[in-house]
Amino acid sequence: MADASTTAENALIQLTPSDEHNQQLAENVHPPQWQNPTAKNPYHLVVIGAGTAGLVTAAGAAGLGARVALIERELMGGDCLNVGCVPSKGLIRAARVAATVGDAERYGVNLPGAADVDFAAVMQRMRRLRAQISPNDSAQRFTELGVDVYFGQGSFGNDKVIHVKQTGGSTSELEYKKAVIATGARASAPSIPGLNSVEHLTNESLFSLTELPKRFGIIGSGPIGSEMAQTFARLGSKVFLFERAGQILPREDADAAQIVQEQFRRDGVNVMLDSEDMRIAAQSGGAIRVSVMRNGKSHDVDVDKLLVAVGRAPNTDGLNLEAVGVDYSPQGVTVNDRLQTTNPRIFAAGDICSQYKFTHAADFQARIVIQNALFALGPFGKKRASSLNVPWATYTSPEIAHVGMYANDAQEAALEIDTFIQHFSDVDRAILDGQDEGFVKVHVRKGTDRIVGATIVAENAGDMISELTIAMDHGIGLSKIGASIHPYPTQAEAIRKLGDQFNRTKLTPMSKRLLNFLRKINVGR
Repeated sequence: MADASTTAENALIQLTPSDEHNQQLAENVHPPQWQNPTAKNPYHLVVIGAGTAGLVTAAGAAGLGARVALIERELMGGDCLNVGCVPSKGLIRAARVAATVGDAERYGVNLPGAADVDFAAVMQRMRRLRAQISPNDSAQRFTELGVDVYFGQGSFGNDKVIHVKQTGGSTSELEYKKAVIATGARASAPSIPGLNSVEHLTNESLFSLTELPKRFGIIGSGPIGSEMAQTFARLGSKVFLFERAGQILPREDADAAQIVQEQFRRDGVNVMLDSEDMRIAAQSGGAIRVSVMRNGKSHDVDVDKLLVAVGRAPNTDGLNLEAVGVDYSPQGVTVNDRLQTTNPRIFAAGDICSQYKFTHAADFQARIVIQNALFALGPFGKKRASSLNVPWATYTSPEIAHVGMYANDAQEAALEIDTFIQHFSDVDRAILDGQDEGFVKVHVRKGTDRIVGATIVAENAGDMISELTIAMDHGIGLSKIGASIHPYPTQAEAIRKLGDQFNRTKLTPMSKRLLNFLRKINVGR
């Protein structure tokens, strides 16, 4: 079994602790003894970056007969597998179990004592499951799929050649017909006075913790910050969540964010909204002091660990994009609607170029790249990224899931809408589950049932949003959703009830008179 720390010498993301699970992960996603293959030049497609976008592009293109090379300088699987979606959901699940145990008495289940969280065991479980999943993204699997896998820094030499430089100094030259930039993004802390003077966590180091912080500070209440604030509070930390805006999850529907925020308070999260003029300073004993101004008053909070959950930077370093005329900015690589860069032979997909920083968005952008780079004839057969309806979910309890427009988006677009809301307090299954504080909110074009946006706040909102996404993709309106039988009792019945709400708006005085006339014919007065 390879040693994970050995792999870490060749990778920027550190796999610690070096236990059997991280060793197994390293063997799969950056094997220490890996020998780069002899180049089969020219390649039809060279993909730089083996996160979701790169993996899907490489596997899909190779499966359709293309000669493909895949380059990764760190860990295959990217952020999602190693320091993002996968490990975070492992922790969230453990925290939800702890919360369920703590809430058992409300359901008539009396336990002998409070839940005893073994944080080291929680983290070990996460590492074990991450390693268990990792073969799907492994170098061995992609080699078996017919992809030539190279580890090292990929950089453009010219319009025909990409260099791959390994840590040891050896370099491979890959000739390419088309190329794809899928290098993703990384944590990049904002400029906060004193932050560089203390050791702080990002998503890239958070999941290496083995001891639960007694006092845990989190800067930023976006998806990562909010999910981890609630998770660590439920696992036993005293959590302070700092946010400059006046609500958590500032991007989300304000009504939805308020419901989650109230749950945070019940879970013991100290929500520090309107935090401005932040300063960081080291304290004796390894503590970190976070000083902020809130509504004109100063607040000093001492914590044992500090997670910076704001700030991302595109991984454009080392690519030598200037050599091939690919434009980029601090926001990432510039692409058109067909995911083509300013060099028509080079495409990009995923976090490196997209406003949607989600694994599933990267997946579907990769599919567009395969079509446009390899199988389109001129303008014919080309797909557009703007055609994608991208849903997302934040995995707090309750979850918030969204697709399409918010009300303010419609207002900015001068689009008139009607809004329908179904509260879970009127949905039987939600009441029985004790999860009746959320809602489903759907925006439709005014006077029609065509859905333009939706937000769900529910314990499993991420699983429910797909029905509305499919409806948007295929032009299925609320009326047809209301006419589709949903199992009873389920929380998804809330979506069907919205269809009923819409159908009731169609009962005009004329239609009511017609229905009364037909009723009289059939059963009399």
